[in-house]
Amino acid sequence: MVRRGERKKTSRRRVNGKRDVVLILQSIFELATRSSSTADFLPRTAELVAGLLGCDAVRIILREGEGRFRVCEFDLGPVRAARNEVRSSRGGVRCLLPDAGEDEGMALLMDEVLMASGRYALPSATKRGSFFTNDTSRRVVFRPKAGGRGRKPHLPIGSAFASLAAVPIDVEMKRVGVLLLGSARRDFFSARDVALCEDAAQSLGIAMAYHMTRGGARERVKELTCLYAIARVAERRDLPLHEVMRVIVGTLPAAWQYPEHASARIVLDDRTYETEGFDGVRQKQEAPIEVDGRQRGRVEVGYREARPEHDEGPFLKEERKLIDAVASEIALIVEQRGAEDARAALREQLRHADRLATIGQLAAGVAHELNEPLGNILGFAQLVQKSGRLPARAAADVDKIVSASLHAREIIKKLMFFGRQMPPKKVRVSLNRIVEEGLYFLRSRCASAGVEVRLDLAQDLPEIVADPSQLHQVLVNLVVNAIQAMPRGGTLTIGTAADDGRVRLVVRDTGAGMSPDVLRQIFIPFFTTKGIDQGTGLGLPVVHGIVTAHGGTIGVKSEEGRGTVFDVR
Repeated sequence: MVRRGERKKTSRRRVNGKRDVVLILQSIFELATRSSSTADFLPRTAELVAGLLGCDAVRIILREGEGRFRVCEFDLGPVRAARNEVRSSRGGVRCLLPDAGEDEGMALLMDEVLMASGRYALPSATKRGSFFTNDTSRRVVFRPKAGGRGRKPHLPIGSAFASLAAVPIDVEMKRVGVLLLGSARRDFFSARDVALCEDAAQSLGIAMAYHMTRGGARERVKELTCLYAIARVAERRDLPLHEVMRVIVGTLPAAWQYPEHASARIVLDDRTYETEGFDGVRQKQEAPIEVDGRQRGRVEVGYREARPEHDEGPFLKEERKLIDAVASEIALIVEQRGAEDARAALREQLRHADRLATIGQLAAGVAHELNEPLGNILGFAQLVQKSGRLPARAAADVDKIVSASLHAREIIKKLMFFGRQMPPKKVRVSLNRIVEEGLYFLRSRCASAGVEVRLDLAQDLPEIVADPSQLHQVLVNLVVNAIQAMPRGGTLTIGTAADDGRVRLVVRDTGAGMSPDVLRQIFIPFFTTKGIDQGTGLGLPVVHGIVTAHGGTIGVKSEEGRGTVFDVR
C-alpha cells in the first residue's frame, strides 16, 4: 500500500515483476476485508492502482443506479482535474459522465467503456474492452460497428492529461464501472500496462462485490439490531411512553452507516427526544409518525459532518426503509399505549359507576329510614316552641334542636337527590331567573365573606325544560363551594350563554384552586377536603347527579392558586 509520505516517489515508480502486482492485488482484497465503508475503501484502492503504474491520477467511476454514478479520485500529478469534471478543448468544464455536452469525445468514450453500449468500435481497444491513448490531443475515430448506422465522428477526448486509459470493471459479467487513469506525459501507457490494469480491475470488481456484500450484511445486522431493540422496549409496560421514546432515540445512530457522526431526534406531539449533538446536524433524513391517519411527529437522523453522496443524499436506500419502519413502530407503540390508557379509563369509569350505584342505593335507604324519626323530632320541637311557657334557656335549646333538624333534613334531601329518589318536576324555566333568585339569598353571605359577585348573563337566553328547585340546588352548591374556596375573599363570576343548541352556566372563582389529584375525585360521594363541620362531601356529587339527570354535562378546570371554573351545559 502506498503511504502518504511516499506519494511523490511512488507516483513515478513502475511495477515490473508479477510479485509486485500480486502484492498490490492482495492489498486490495485486504482493504475490502478491513474497510468499514465504501467511502473508506474506494479512495485507498484508487491510491493502490495509482501506485501500480505510477500514473498521475486514478478515477474509479461506479454505476449506482439509473443515471447515478459515484466518482472517487486519487490525484498525484502536477495536472489537477476537478473531481467529477474534465476540462474540454474549448475551455469549458463538463461532467465526466456520458452527458458530457461539449466533451463529446469523452462522452462517447464513457458511453462505450462505462455503459458498454456497443455502438462503436474504438481504436486502441483491447479484447477486454479497455481503451487507451498516449496523445489525447489527437482526434479519436469512433467507427460504427458492423451493421450499425450513423456517422463516423472524429473527436478529441478533451482530457486534462496527455495520456489516458479507460479500463472496465465487471462483476459477474455485468459492467459496474470503469478505471480511468491519466498521466501528464505522452506515450505513457503500453499494452502491458493496460493488461496489468485489467487484472487490477478484475480483482477490484471481485473485491468490491465482496466488500459490498459484507458491508450490506453488516448494515442489515445493524438495522435488525435496532428494530429488535425497539420491539424489546415496546414490550416494557412498566416504562412510561416518554422513557420508551428516550430508549428508542438512543438506539438509532448506531444503525446508520456512519454512527460516529450520527445523531437522532424524535418529535412526538409537544415533546422532543434527541441524542447528543443533534443541533449540529448538517445532513438529515426524516420520516413522519402517523397515528390513525394524523401526523403526530417525526423521526430524524442526521450527520454532524458532510458525508459522501449515496441513494438519498448521504443515506442508503436501506436506511430510508429503516427510518420509515422505525416511524411505523413508534406509531404502533403510541396507538397501543393510547388504547391501553382508554381501556384503563373505561375500567375506572365502570368501577366509579358501580360505586355510585352502590352508594346511591345505600343513601336512599338511609334517607328513608331517617326521614320518619327526624320528622318526629322536628314536629315535636316546633310544638314545644309554640307552647310559650318555656324558660329562656330551654327555648334557646329548642331553637337549636329545630335548626339542627332542618340541617339534617337538607342532608337527607341531598341523599335522596343523589339516590335518585326524588324525580325532577320539569317545566319551562329561565336560567337567568334561577341565577337571580338564587343570588337573592346568597349575596349577604358573599358580602360577609369579602367576595365580590359579578354577573355576566346573556340577553335573550332561551328557556329550558328543567326542575327549578334542582337547578337552584346546583347554583347554591356551586356558589357555596366557591365561597368556601375563597376564605380571604375574592371575585365570584356567574355567567350564562347559549352555545350550540344548549345553555351554559359558568361559575368562576379566584380561590385556592385544586390539585390534579383532588380534581379527579371531586364528584366521588363523601370525598371532601374541608373540615368535619364544613362539608359532607355530597354537594358536588349531587350537582353532578342533577346535571346528568337533565341530560347535561359539567366540566371543571382548576389551577392551584388561581381558582376554579365550573362549566355546566
